[in-house]
Amino acid sequence: QVQLVESGGGLVQPGGSLRLSCAASGSIFSIGGMTWFRQAPGKQREFVAAIARGGTSNYLESVKGRFTISRDNAKNTVYLQMNSLKPEDTAVYYCNVYDALSRKNYWGQGTQVTVSS
Repeated sequence: QVQLVESGGGLVQPGGSLRLSCAASGSIFSIGGMTWFRQAPGKQREFVAAIARGGTSNYLESVKGRFTISRDNAKNTVYLQMNSLKPEDTAVYYCNVYDALSRKNYWGQGTQVTVSS
């Protein structure tokens, strides 16, 4: 049994910041890539940022320079620091974790981020 617990979402004004966290626990022993996705109302889920175990990261073009993904391997946790937020960043944000041992992907429950004045 693997659980991903997300936190850090909320309501923020344009230009503000939020930091999302996603902690993995349970029977997960060899975490590979950790990824954030988001889904806005009426739209498909889209990739936001990913980070490999060694720290290499990549981003959706529209968030480059504003969002930073990081991870703490000792805590099995991935973070997403979001700065200079825009209304178009409003979405439910999901984390995804790949277990290299079982070769399975696991999803968090999602956390709502709303950017509005």
